[in-house]
Amino acid sequence: MASLLILAAQGGIIDNLVDSAQETGRVFGVNAWLLFSQMISFSIVAFLLHHFAYKPILNVLETRRTKIAEGLANAEKIKVQLAESEQRVQEILTKANADAQRLIDEARSSAQVVADKRTQRAISEAEQIIAKAREATGIEREKILAELKREVGRLVIDTTAKVTGKVLTQTDQKRINEEAAREVSA
Repeated sequence: MASLLILAAQGGIIDNLVDSAQETGRVFGVNAWLLFSQMISFSIVAFLLHHFAYKPILNVLETRRTKIAEGLANAEKIKVQLAESEQRVQEILTKANADAQRLIDEARSSAQVVADKRTQRAISEAEQIIAKAREATGIEREKILAELKREVGRLVIDTTAKVTGKVLTQTDQKRINEEAAREVSA
């Protein structure tokens, strides 16, 4: 700073800079008060835009980002629940098949001890039991699949409504349920 003052005192550099600035202002038509008022106006407009436009937009974007993340998390939950439901169906089928096989084995072992007539009756009853067990297994599987389809449809509708942020019409819900049912069936 001291060196600038020394230079200014020696050659009148400050006077030359001031003269140069004034000459430039005259050539380009710069009015200091007008420039100052425009700077103040720009600052006010920039502040207002930042406060009333930029921050709310960022808040909306953050809210959407959160909703999308929740939707993806819900989709993952649905996948997990679907896998668990399929595993439960598989376990029920395995158990029913094991029970049916056990019943067949019991019927066959008792058939060897009993006379031919009772043997035929035991085999007939065992086959009826197997048919009933398979029918019951089929019915139980259908019930579980129907429940699974309803649950997946409901979760897909809830997730879609949350992600898109709009209320789905009855037609949209029906279409989404049918698509989810086809995917579960496949």
